[in-house]
Amino acid sequence: MPSTHSALHYHIVFSTKNREPWFRPSVRERVHRYLGGIIKTMDGHPHCVGGIGDHIHLLISLKPGHRLSDVMRELKADSSGWIKSELTLAGFAWQEGYGAFTLGSPDLEKVRSYVLNQEEHHRNHSFQDEYRTMLKRGMVEFEERYLW
Repeated sequence: MPSTHSALHYHIVFSTKNREPWFRPSVRERVHRYLGGIIKTMDGHPHCVGGIGDHIHLLISLKPGHRLSDVMRELKADSSGWIKSELTLAGFAWQEGYGAFTLGSPDLEKVRSYVLNQEEHHRNHSFQDEYRTMLKRGMVEFEERYLW
């Protein structure tokens, strides 16, 4: 085959350090746009970004040459600096880890809806319950003591 074709879609979740609610509703959209812009700059495709005050969800597509760990390191470092300077949130930091889950193209719309409706979702489900469910659904082994 003369060229490479891929469909590498990721649902990524990460939180603020100590899950502190840094993002009041008035700044969330700016943070989400900025995160999507970083993904574009890295030649990825941000389908959507959502979240609430203490965590972020991204639905993105990457190319085969991307290394997810490098993407996440750059995304967190760049956005953290921007949040501190542009939003003047001097003590801001991201939690160290993240969750990354692959999905097939037929699931993109369902996950997009989920990502964009986080406020509604979290009226009934805690972040902890949400994340545990994602880990179990993705068949990711984990120890509860290392989650929080």
